[in-house]
Amino acid sequence: MKGHRLPFSGRPHPSRLCRTLLAVCTLVGAPLLPAQQPASPPETMSAVAPTLPPDFPPLPPLSDTPGSPQTPAQPDSLQKNVIPAAPLTPPAPATQSNDGAGAERLSQIDNYTITVADMGQRDGLTLSGGQIQSGIRFTLPHGQVVTQAKLYLVFSASSTLAEEGNQLYLMLNGQPLGSIPLAESSSAPNTYELDIPAAMVVSNNNLSFSLHNQTDLLCATSDDAQHQISILPETRIELTNQLLNIDKDLGYFPRPFFDPMVMGKSAIPVVFGAHPSASTITAATIVASFLGIHANYRDVYFPIYQNRLPENNAIVFAMPGEKVADLTMPASDGPAIQIIDNPINPIYKLLLVTGRNEEELRQAAYRLSTARLPSGQDRLRVQSQTIPQRQPYDAPRWINTERPVTFRELVNQPDDLTAEGLYHDSIHINFRAAPDLFMWDGQNIPVRINYRFPTESWIDEDASLLNVSLNGTFLRNLPVNKIGLLESAWRRLGGDTRQESYGLELAPYLIYGDNQMELYHNIKPKPGTPCEVLRSGNIKSTIDGSSSIDLTGSHHFSMLPNLSYYVGAAFPFSKMADFSHTQVVLAAEPSAAEISTLLNLAARAGNSTGLAINHVQVNLGLSGNLSTLSDSDVLVVASLTQRGLMRQLLQQSPYNIGDARLSLKTPSMHDKLRRYLSGQWSQQYLTADRYLSSIGGWRGFLSFPSPWAKNRLVVVATGSNDEQIEQIDNDLNLTKINAGIRGDMAVITADGGVKSFSVSPQYPGGQMPWYLMIIWYANQHVVILSLFAVLISVLLGIPLYRLLSHHAQQRLARQDHNNTPDRPV
Repeated sequence: MKGHRLPFSGRPHPSRLCRTLLAVCTLVGAPLLPAQQPASPPETMSAVAPTLPPDFPPLPPLSDTPGSPQTPAQPDSLQKNVIPAAPLTPPAPATQSNDGAGAERLSQIDNYTITVADMGQRDGLTLSGGQIQSGIRFTLPHGQVVTQAKLYLVFSASSTLAEEGNQLYLMLNGQPLGSIPLAESSSAPNTYELDIPAAMVVSNNNLSFSLHNQTDLLCATSDDAQHQISILPETRIELTNQLLNIDKDLGYFPRPFFDPMVMGKSAIPVVFGAHPSASTITAATIVASFLGIHANYRDVYFPIYQNRLPENNAIVFAMPGEKVADLTMPASDGPAIQIIDNPINPIYKLLLVTGRNEEELRQAAYRLSTARLPSGQDRLRVQSQTIPQRQPYDAPRWINTERPVTFRELVNQPDDLTAEGLYHDSIHINFRAAPDLFMWDGQNIPVRINYRFPTESWIDEDASLLNVSLNGTFLRNLPVNKIGLLESAWRRLGGDTRQESYGLELAPYLIYGDNQMELYHNIKPKPGTPCEVLRSGNIKSTIDGSSSIDLTGSHHFSMLPNLSYYVGAAFPFSKMADFSHTQVVLAAEPSAAEISTLLNLAARAGNSTGLAINHVQVNLGLSGNLSTLSDSDVLVVASLTQRGLMRQLLQQSPYNIGDARLSLKTPSMHDKLRRYLSGQWSQQYLTADRYLSSIGGWRGFLSFPSPWAKNRLVVVATGSNDEQIEQIDNDLNLTKINAGIRGDMAVITADGGVKSFSVSPQYPGGQMPWYLMIIWYANQHVVILSLFAVLISVLLGIPLYRLLSHHAQQRLARQDHNNTPDRPV
């Protein structure tokens, strides 16, 4: 990889004095706005190439070594026109305190790195053919001032672009950063290091790239690799930020504990006393699910601190008067929420969630998850309120199956259904569905797409198409005009033959728990179209908001257990989105890794359904709690080192536990015969047992029918030890691992592989009309149906045979009598 270090060029950057003045101004400026909305998901932008200013000099490579420590050239003078184009969101003023922390509130430094992959472009950006500009947006956390910024640009360019003297221009928030002569690059990945003036980096940023040449190459419409440059996903921006001491204001929540502006993975520390109770863990689980809703597409995880405080922002769950490290919880006569300075470092804050018992802690957690906290207060006495229960399958983020759903209901704003310019990103329609949707073979899902292409005369309407795909599977190309002899003749005569609506039929297997439909207006210009027309962004392609998808023909029905349902949508627990029919079981003395894993799984559940799990119930151990499991699905989080819990849990399951190793019981002949008769032909006991005995450390999931309730399920998140179980959250963020988890036993090993098996008996879950259930049972239980048919045939055949035999004998007897000649008298 070829490396270069580039000084900032173009417009001179401010001196250190100007940076200091900017930081001071932000400190005394307007306060941080608590009502600010989360940042939109990152998006790729294709815009019109800007007119490049005359002071846009090239950035010559200074070294062949990445990160060469040469000092960038300093400007000779200051200019006043270096203010970034994007608005600067001022942070909150520093809190005045009497503890002597004022001198150190500007000394806290935080390093923040964000890659192009973190910005949402996992495959990077590509400039090719006529698409000469592309860009990406990224956001930064609140309450911080950037003091140093560097861009590490990693790209590869085709040899054709390099030979013809092209240059790559970089801009940040409308301000030029510099240019890179592609003639000095190679076809292998090239690395350039660029110092960025700190004042140019603001809370919401636009980093753009464009190609420039004096020839007509940029008017080319070919997308071949000969005219292509790729900005690789490992391109990154490294920032050094100064943290600000914001006010102790509940109105900022969920900031500063979770900032929606952070685009990478966020850590949210959670603090308990020396011995966390079921009540405090229950409250933490509810809050974790709420923060998972806010995380949306971002990743969050919850490090656990027991009887100690982190030097960071953290959420503390405890009883009034309880001592956590050197911090004593404030006295309270009811549920309360309070924000205080972290005694380790007052720049950071602690959110105290307290209650005298489980109900009060649940009330405090529910208050956090349902409404915005009041501004200007650092303490809130929570009033008692009724926590409503949800209905089955009413998760806010799951698509409605009782009526057709329009596309305008599935996007954040109407503009999301519009694409501007000749080169643009696809229009994305995202929706989640309950994972147990069931349709018969031959039934399809109707999708009505209403669309429009621009009417410009330079568009080749015969070659332009609307590309439609779902979850990466190509569905169809929709034409601009109707196809047919009569339609073609009418169009030649000047008639209107535009096709602006089309009905698709989707096969049921194409619908997953999390879905994305992509619609791309692939507009082709006619030969000879002028360059300025191709670069114009004054055309719009649209998908009408009245387009719809209709799932009314589906039913909620499936065979359980199925771990793919759990990892994809926390099902069957999320059938009731508030987990009102769910019991969570931890060991009597759970480890920090087990509690952290539970909170991570709760955040994923909230992210899937869009609702906090306000009715979840956490139990420590199984002793004395078996009655609570009689009408609930059970989620267990425990490593195999919790032998007492695991032995009791797995006693009536297909598994054995011994010496922190898992094995499978040998099924009896009766069990095998019963599964064969029920149509479950795939029995992998021996294969799974051999695999478990051949590996060392592992983590994963087990699932089996609940021994405490009929038609209820147990899901176990486990691992050979704490180090293994705490890796489950990272595993579930990997597409390959997530897709490989299925069946009722999934084992993930250190090499990142996953093996899935089916070893538990299955049962049908859900509801269908009775006549469909008869057909389904007949289809699933072919062996039993065949045996039943044979038995019925035997039972009916034997008496029928005897009846017919008797009838035949009587008939023959009459014939013999009639054929006997009369004797003479």
